[in-house]
Amino acid sequence: MTVQRPDPERAEKHRPPVPPAALQQPVQDLPALGEALKARAGDVLSQTVALTTGAGYQEVDAVVQGSFERISVSSTTAVSRWIAGEGIEVAVEIGRETWEIFAELAAHRAATLDEVTKRCFAWRNVMAEVLHESAIELDSSPEAVAQALSILQLSLEFSLLRMCECFEVERTRTDEELKRREEELSFLATHDPLTGLPNRTLILDRVEQMLVRSARSQTPVAALFVDLDNFKSINDTLGHGVGDELLRAVAARLDGVVRDADALGRLGGDEFVVISEALTLSVGPELIAERLLDALKQPFKLGADLETRVTVTASIGVAAGERISAEELLRDADIAMYRAKWDGKHRYVVFEDGMQHTVQHRMELEMDLREALENEEFFLVYQPTLDLHDMRPTGVEALIRWKHPVRGTVQPDNFIPLLEETGLITEVGKWVLQEACSQGAKWRHAGYPIGMAVNVSGRQLDTDQLMADIEDALSDSGLASEALTIEITETTLMRNVEETARRLTQIKALGVRIAIDDFGTGYSSIAHLQQFPVDALKIDRSFISQLQSNQEGETLIHTLVQLGKALSIETFAEGIEQQQELSLLQDEDCDNGQGFLFARPLDVAATEAFLQNWAEHTTPALAQTAQHA
Repeated sequence: MTVQRPDPERAEKHRPPVPPAALQQPVQDLPALGEALKARAGDVLSQTVALTTGAGYQEVDAVVQGSFERISVSSTTAVSRWIAGEGIEVAVEIGRETWEIFAELAAHRAATLDEVTKRCFAWRNVMAEVLHESAIELDSSPEAVAQALSILQLSLEFSLLRMCECFEVERTRTDEELKRREEELSFLATHDPLTGLPNRTLILDRVEQMLVRSARSQTPVAALFVDLDNFKSINDTLGHGVGDELLRAVAARLDGVVRDADALGRLGGDEFVVISEALTLSVGPELIAERLLDALKQPFKLGADLETRVTVTASIGVAAGERISAEELLRDADIAMYRAKWDGKHRYVVFEDGMQHTVQHRMELEMDLREALENEEFFLVYQPTLDLHDMRPTGVEALIRWKHPVRGTVQPDNFIPLLEETGLITEVGKWVLQEACSQGAKWRHAGYPIGMAVNVSGRQLDTDQLMADIEDALSDSGLASEALTIEITETTLMRNVEETARRLTQIKALGVRIAIDDFGTGYSSIAHLQQFPVDALKIDRSFISQLQSNQEGETLIHTLVQLGKALSIETFAEGIEQQQELSLLQDEDCDNGQGFLFARPLDVAATEAFLQNWAEHTTPALAQTAQHA
């Protein structure tokens, strides 16, 4: 706390009044009395301490007691020198220490004004007694004693005046500080401390007011719930400091495009809301949503050097029309925002009846999903892969399934996107690696020389943790590294080409094989393929299904297979379901394949049976094809 210290101008302003004429006429034996009083400063201190530690005085801590003792010594010195003839100026100069101590006591609220005043009077009384004792010893004249007592009284009055001023200054400062703190607390109670925008409390209050005006004027009200896409990955990769800076920058961008009549707020995390009234056909909530999305298109330049470029998108939920409460309006906008997320992000969706049930079902599914791994509800199935030249099983692809105790078996399309969105895919993906490698090692130990393929998500590939997870899975299971294939979709490869290439190179250094899954559906080029250490291209099944329907499909397969051969990369056909598809792929010299024509995904026992009995249970058509091949 800042101590208010007197300055020279204030000291001059509050200089003691000119002493009366009686004091201006020095008495001959007065200086001797002052010198005697100065010599007994220790007695004054000890007697004052003794007096103020008795009944009628509050007990104070050692620091405050030390301050009182300093006041006693300083005041005794000032009065003694004044009496000794050095003049009031000397007394004022020495008394500055006393004023500073008063200011300290007031600033720290170490003692009450009443307690300080009582101790000042106690010091005055002790000084008067010591003065009388000294006067008797010196046989001082009554005039000298009277003048010395007048100086003492005048000094006390001036000290009390300065003391009260110090306490008054501190009281005023405290009142101003309390007012400032109250205003600050009031602001913090209704505003977000990071961005300065209204928080949920203030937004709800404003929506309630808008709803009242809307009911009275029959004008629509809308809420737009804005949630940044993939913000967690920004925090994870660039740090929370950059994340906070981004949120402030986003707040400024959004604030720059909303109308003056609208209100922008931050509800927490990466969630913002715009509330709007007085909407028209030309300025509807959809137009506002488009403006908000456009505002985020340009990259943000962050960091002290502004060299960190970050591009973000947002999902926006819009709710408009009459509502019972502000909570209901924001809830519907929130529901629509979730629907925008599920529809692909970077878009807005207007709330419709029925969305609430869909969102509730989705959220319940997410909550169940968070417990599935701990409850051991996940399991793996395995789809065999074959060499299309001799129809020999070469490996299996591990596929995750979810057996819910109430819902039954949940289809992968219904929960794998949720694993991605929630970030649970990292932990679940680690479990899949461990489980698949363990099972693969068991089969190879049993005499089945097959490989194990495991799908890896974009989230897993975003961090270096994937490398450690693969190493742990291989080490714990004992599976040979060359028996493991990591499958990554073509779209995932193109998310961050340089970082992906670096991580895949590290994985390849372990001896693990790398395959591009769903090849042909993404945007990779030959240059990109050469940049990645790829062992196999898995041609997407959508191309396989076109083999029989049109000539272009066959031409495309031919091109993809030849591309693989030119790059010395194995080609792999997914989704083979018809004998004719198999024949055409064999004619094109495709290396490997999988599909329902050979086997659906199988549990462990069925997979073992498939591996044991494939040759003798091959259909005549497949056997003839194999012999022909």
